[in-house]
Amino acid sequence: MSMHATALSEAHLPDQQTTAFARDAIDDLSQRPKRLSPKYFYDAAGSELFEAITRLPEYYPTRTELAILRDRGGDISAIIPEGAALVEFGAGATTKVRLLLENCAIGAYVPVDISGDFLKDQADALRRDFPDLDVYPVAADFTTPFALPAAIASMPKVGFFPGSTLGNFEPHEACAFLRSARQILGEGAQMILGVDLEKDERVLYDAYNDAAGVTARFNLNVLVRINRELGGNFDLSAFTHRAIYNRERHRIEMHLISRKSQTVRMLGTSIAFRAGESIHTENSYKYSLDRFTALARGAGWTPRQSWTDKAGMFSVHALVASD
Repeated sequence: MSMHATALSEAHLPDQQTTAFARDAIDDLSQRPKRLSPKYFYDAAGSELFEAITRLPEYYPTRTELAILRDRGGDISAIIPEGAALVEFGAGATTKVRLLLENCAIGAYVPVDISGDFLKDQADALRRDFPDLDVYPVAADFTTPFALPAAIASMPKVGFFPGSTLGNFEPHEACAFLRSARQILGEGAQMILGVDLEKDERVLYDAYNDAAGVTARFNLNVLVRINRELGGNFDLSAFTHRAIYNRERHRIEMHLISRKSQTVRMLGTSIAFRAGESIHTENSYKYSLDRFTALARGAGWTPRQSWTDKAGMFSVHALVASD
């Protein structure tokens, strides 16, 4: 048995999600360069921090996408079949889906998110505000296959993936996700998703290095989770947030930088850091319209329509599953 497997077997981890978190964290922090998956930002506290990020003056994606959904709501609703089930991947807050619900005769809403507590709170609030809407929350990692509720089996399916989360995937992972979503949604499915666009590098830098430090706290939250859930002893003050734009790869990169040489323990495993060493926590790829269209076609989707704001900062796309 490997050292990592021994640590996991002795930890008596309480559930499947925590066990997966432990396995990924130990394996990823043992690599060179070190990394952590961005999906582990999102416990209840991380989800709240991200919602705070979306309200920051520097963070343009949310308000720009909301404006597109608001201004083009009629056009988007026209392509959603009446009585369809809307399946939102990585649901988070319900701010954006509410704009669709106000314009569309949707039969059911299926929010899918890894943060179960936050998901339940959002679903309960939505039921109060839309009492005639059937809401079926699914606590799952949307990047892996999951089963849709049996109650929506006969309904047309429309995927909803706003917020430019697609940019957090490597291009081959984005393609794999779109293929997986197509399979989950089934024959004749449609998809509405947000994609962040290439733009001035200063705008990008400011969006991920806000003056209030909310993005830094969001980035560090993954270490808070390791300490709380996996018995880690990370000293948060010994790491600093850094976000840079990688021009060659068209992406923002988020890192946690070790301020000093140090050794951290979690689940019986020691992890050494050099001064200045990075944990690469997230990428956010920025696309041109042509590059995204090519990606979608390669993943089995046919672009149907797209909308952008006047400044060309952000885009929303409607796709239909290819034959």
